[in-house]
Amino acid sequence: MRQTLLTLALLLGGAALAQTDTTPATTTPPAATEAAKPYQPVDAAAVVAQVGGQGLTGADFERAFRIAVARVLNSQGVPYSTDMLGEFTEARGEFLTQFARDQAVYQLAKRSVQATPAQVDEQLAKARANFSSDAEFAEALKSTGYADESDLRAEIERQTTVQAYLDALKPRFTFGDAVVQGFYNLNRAAFTREAQACVKHVLVKTQAEGQTVLKDVQGGGDFAKIAQEKSQDPGSAAQGGDLGCIAPGDTVAAFDKASFSGPLNQPQLVQTEYGWHVLVVTKRTDAGLTPLTEAAPLIREQLARNAAQKYVDAQIARLGVKTSPEVLGTPSK
Repeated sequence: MRQTLLTLALLLGGAALAQTDTTPATTTPPAATEAAKPYQPVDAAAVVAQVGGQGLTGADFERAFRIAVARVLNSQGVPYSTDMLGEFTEARGEFLTQFARDQAVYQLAKRSVQATPAQVDEQLAKARANFSSDAEFAEALKSTGYADESDLRAEIERQTTVQAYLDALKPRFTFGDAVVQGFYNLNRAAFTREAQACVKHVLVKTQAEGQTVLKDVQGGGDFAKIAQEKSQDPGSAAQGGDLGCIAPGDTVAAFDKASFSGPLNQPQLVQTEYGWHVLVVTKRTDAGLTPLTEAAPLIREQLARNAAQKYVDAQIARLGVKTSPEVLGTPSK
C-alpha cells in the first residue's frame, strides 16, 4: 500500500521542463552495514540563497534536501531515514543551485497561477486512501522524507502550481511547417529508427497448456485476463501480457522470428527454452526514417519545450538568484 505514496514522492521532483534533475548527485545509497557519517544540518535561520529579493533559509533548504535524498533512496527501494543524510553531504552544494532555481520558478508561477486547495486536497486524498490507518500513513510519510502531512501538502501545492505554469507556457510557442521541415532535415539521424514489433504473450510450461490458451484466445477470450491468471512471466502477466515494443535481437531466436515474421493480430503458439508462448503481434514498424507526418508533432513539442525553457531561463535571470554555498560549508567554485 505504500507504493502510491512512494510513486508520488518520485514525481514530486523539480519543475519538469528540460532542466537538471533536482535530486542530489550522489545516487547510490550506503550499504545497510556501513557506518553512517555524521550529518551537520545548516543553521535553520541562516540565509542560503536570495531569490527575487526573498531569502531562503537553512530550514527551507534542509526540508527540500531531505525530500530529495529520500527520493533517491526510494527510487532504489530503500526507505528514507535520517541516519542516511550524512552519505549525501557532498551533494549539498550542487543541490543548492537547483533548489534556488526551483524556488525561482515557483515565484514566477505564482504570479499567474496558483494551485487551489481543492486540487491539493484531491491529490492528498488519493495518497491517503491507500492506507488503512493514520499510523500507517504517517510511517509512509517518514519513509519518503516528509515530516508530516502538511509537509506533503506544501510540496503538492508547489509542484501543482509550477506544472500548471509550465503547461501554460508551451502553447505560446508555435512553429510553422517550414520550421518543422527544417528541423527534420537537419536531424534525420534522430528520426531513423530500428524495426519494432509490439507484442503480448502468455507463457505456460507445456504444449498442452499452450494449446488450451491458444483456443481460448482464438475463441474470443480476454487476452489480458488470461495472461494475468495463467502466464508464468510475472513481469508481463501483471500488464496483461504486454511486453511493449521490441527490436530484432531483443528476445530469443524463436520468439524473435514469430514477432517479426508471423502474422499480425493473430495468436501464434511458439516454443522457446522458457516454455510455450501464446504470442500476438499487435503492431509492426519497419526500420528506416520516421515519416515527417509522424515526426512533426514530436518536433513541435520539442521546439515548444526548448523555447519555453529559454523563456523561463530569461525570467529567472531577471528575477535574480544568488546562492551562498559557504553557509553550507561548501566553498564557492
